Amino acid sequence: MSYPRFLILPLAVSLVLACSGSAPTIGTTQAARFASGRANDYPIVLVHGFLGFGRDELFGFKYWGGFTDLEEELRRAGYETYTAAVGPVSSVWDRACELYACIKGGRVDYGEAHSILFGHDRYGRTYPGLYPEWGEVDPATGEVKKVHIIGHSLGGPTGRILIQLLEQGYPVPGQGDHPLFRGGRSWVCSLTTISSPHDGTTFAYRYDWDQSLIKPAFTFLISISASSPELYYDFKLDQWALTRRPGEDFYSYRDRVIHSDIWSRSKDTAYWDGSPEGAMELNGWVHAQPSLYYLSWATEATYRDPLSGTHLPEIGVPGPMASIARFIGSYSREDDTDLPIDSSWWQNDGIVNTNSMDGPTLGSTDTVRRFSGTPVPGQWNYMGLLESVDHLDIIGIPTADNDLKRWYLSLAALLASLPDAQSQRKDAGTGE
Repeated sequence: MSYPRFLILPLAVSLVLACSGSAPTIGTTQAARFASGRANDYPIVLVHGFLGFGRDELFGFKYWGGFTDLEEELRRAGYETYTAAVGPVSSVWDRACELYACIKGGRVDYGEAHSILFGHDRYGRTYPGLYPEWGEVDPATGEVKKVHIIGHSLGGPTGRILIQLLEQGYPVPGQGDHPLFRGGRSWVCSLTTISSPHDGTTFAYRYDWDQSLIKPAFTFLISISASSPELYYDFKLDQWALTRRPGEDFYSYRDRVIHSDIWSRSKDTAYWDGSPEGAMELNGWVHAQPSLYYLSWATEATYRDPLSGTHLPEIGVPGPMASIARFIGSYSREDDTDLPIDSSWWQNDGIVNTNSMDGPTLGSTDTVRRFSGTPVPGQWNYMGLLESVDHLDIIGIPTADNDLKRWYLSLAALLASLPDAQSQRKDAGTGE
């Protein structure tokens, strides 16, 4: 594989996939100053966003770090870290079910009632498990083996649903007896969301399926594998019977994926969940749980035009993403009584509205508070805004520079310094 071909790969990933921008210059003090010693050794699980991909896909180009491997950087620093791979265009529910199996191991169960409602298979692929002992009791400490989840973009809502199901199960009966749907499992110490559309992104209003950037991205990603026996990008749409058939050429597979009617008939996709309406629907039943910490970081890469008041992309934002930034930076519908969009939505990072990143507010009862020095469990601790950092900068695409590496190491140190919130509640007499 030649170097120029590697440079092309990011063009088809993470919506815009034009990765000519440089990695951000981010100071480490925003996270490091809060870390005070190591209180836990829970592994970190990195969860990608919309159109993301696994660590071994795209010829080794990493979602987390690009030409750098942030998982490996964290491991070398002493933080056990895993990179999850879930459906890049699947609904947040389906992604959460896949994330459970990806971490714990076993066959994906999407739930009987959910699968019947949306008309796809109940079961998906089988995973060996990144951390099979997850949820078991450590015989040395008597404590449950938990994880820290770091989710970028749609990886944040994916983590939220996983935690909701683990802790509370699902209120509608009929999902089946899979452990994920039973509730009562406090297996997550913290969820950190980075550039996540907790209230959706107005980018969803720019395109429908047939006109969106998703279609050419799919076409490109499959086409680059047309001469290879390997599919370097996996759409993970097994539940929709959209896997590549034995002997099927990539062009036929591409056409089946693109022309499937699921994109127009179903809300069980990331396309719906990433919209403000879809996010508001999710926020109505997914709530912050008192047994863990929620940390959120926001990004922005636009500035306010002094003449029009709209937001424009900063210099250095890649071209296709800059076009999206302009659209988000001026889109409004203030006369919509159900979900008005005004100028408070205009600041963005090229993909997601910045005001959507601190935590869920549309239809949500969660408390979102600016971080004041000590993380509070059961609430959203808004850690702050990373300025002049676009949606791909923060995950190191096309490559993670030393500043970004240090930022992730500082974040890992912060997570390792968190005391177990559930144990604290028990000690205080507020838990079981």
